[in-house]
Amino acid sequence: MTELQLFTTIRETIDSENYAQLRNIPLFKPKYFNWVRDVFEPYNVQQLGDQLGLIWKYNDLEEKYTFKDLSDKSNQFLNYLRDHGVEAGDKMISQIPLLPCTWISYLACIKGGFVIIPAAVTLEERDLKFRFESAFPKVALADPTNADKIDKAESYFEEKIKVKIITEGTREGWVSLSDLYLGDTSSVAENTQADDNLFYFFTSGTTGMPKVVVHTHYTYPLGSFTTSSWVGMKQGDVHYNISQPGWAKFFWSSFFAPWNMGTTILGFHSDRFVAEDQLKALEDYKVNTFCAPPTALRSLILEDLTKYNFNLRQCVAAGEPLNPEIIDVWKNATGITIRDGYGQTETTASIVNLPNEPVKFGSMGKPTFLYDVVIADDEGDEVPISEEGNICIKFDENVINGVFKTYLIQLDKMKQVFKHGLYYTGDKAYKDEDGYVWFVGRDDDVIKASDFRVGPFEVESVLLEHDAIVEAAVVASPHPTRSAAVKAFVILNKDYVPTKELAEELFKFSEDNLARYKIPRIVQFVETLPKTISGKIRRVELRANEALDKQNKTEIENEFYHSKY
Repeated sequence: MTELQLFTTIRETIDSENYAQLRNIPLFKPKYFNWVRDVFEPYNVQQLGDQLGLIWKYNDLEEKYTFKDLSDKSNQFLNYLRDHGVEAGDKMISQIPLLPCTWISYLACIKGGFVIIPAAVTLEERDLKFRFESAFPKVALADPTNADKIDKAESYFEEKIKVKIITEGTREGWVSLSDLYLGDTSSVAENTQADDNLFYFFTSGTTGMPKVVVHTHYTYPLGSFTTSSWVGMKQGDVHYNISQPGWAKFFWSSFFAPWNMGTTILGFHSDRFVAEDQLKALEDYKVNTFCAPPTALRSLILEDLTKYNFNLRQCVAAGEPLNPEIIDVWKNATGITIRDGYGQTETTASIVNLPNEPVKFGSMGKPTFLYDVVIADDEGDEVPISEEGNICIKFDENVINGVFKTYLIQLDKMKQVFKHGLYYTGDKAYKDEDGYVWFVGRDDDVIKASDFRVGPFEVESVLLEHDAIVEAAVVASPHPTRSAAVKAFVILNKDYVPTKELAEELFKFSEDNLARYKIPRIVQFVETLPKTISGKIRRVELRANEALDKQNKTEIENEFYHSKY
């Protein structure tokens, strides 16, 4: 069986909705694998070349690309980079919003054997500098808004970026994207090995700077079939996923998963989230499958859904537990049940509610076909039914799944997460008698705010740079629409006193030094912080007290809110 035959077998099994059979398909990992050469070109381009692969929409602009169009432009992109000295193994950082070149550039990188470093547009100079320290790129792709950040981050290093591409206009030291689309529309793929590095995903933690998660040329393309099965995609569908290209979830649901199935992707770009515009796009483009974070769904259900004539067949949500109200309102208006799912940057969709199978509301569902998920204790023993434990994935280097290859620079963490023959996800759950998994909580203190992951350590580190602050602790505060807001508890230097003016100064200081989604929306001045015997801050206690205070609507002394709370 060739790689294309394997992918074809999995695709046809998903398309027939015979999900149980997926676990019986014999998987293998070839020595050499290049997804563009081995799957995209022989299937999407040669078999489906005239079918739309991408529809891009922004305000009054609309662009449509067949799979053949995408292939031609990605080859031109790749040829330009090669002609200017970029080689296999070199890295490209991409900090752009949802533009057609997002997909085109990623196709070029995969085919050329380049490592992709996706960067959210909200990242600031400080964030980019850390990425450059971890893995200096030879190529940068940015829009005019973010090109200046990349130039500033680059200025800290003697090494210089070889090729810098700006999506529109001109800028000194940068080449215009349009110049890349002038050459030959054919190219030869790099003969990449299946275990060669393809992605460096930077994901926030609680006790340090972001972890750098490494995925290979095989783990994400194959692993994304779990998303294909979860969503219920079919060849010829139009699929829409609300996700930005700077995050791993984008590659789950807006790249490999749909194109593995021969599905058309809708790339709906907007300057800000407007529920009415989102719903109109679902209607106008006859979207069949839809994925959105609960944060977005909370806004959508506030609209009059009966005004729209949807063509939806399947809807899913991920990022945080679903609120029952969302499920009920959406089902009453569309007739479709939103199904929950679970995964990580380190994996793909590993626990989901599959289409046409019974859904237990509140449960994440059951393990997908690539993953052998167990709920285990800290010693690696599986816990009894209904008992809380760690969400773990049985790990064997000879077994094919979508688990990541390694952390790039935090190698010490590998021993923490790979032990007892298991990969420890860091999350807690329990399994019921029917095999459904129920999420309990995160095993760390990462804050989920509006579907973004925020590591407290990063925010605290910035706050401590301000002269007024002696100590700081950052936790999640319940928020009616964001799910959670970032709240900072701070102890002041003896020369300062709590005032609204000082709080506003701290908000402004945070805005100048942090990505927008990491900014504290609440600051509370306190005299002390709860700590363990060893001196570690007990964020769990702060978080519990905060939840209780917000539930009781307690008025808190010296608590101040950001104007954009």
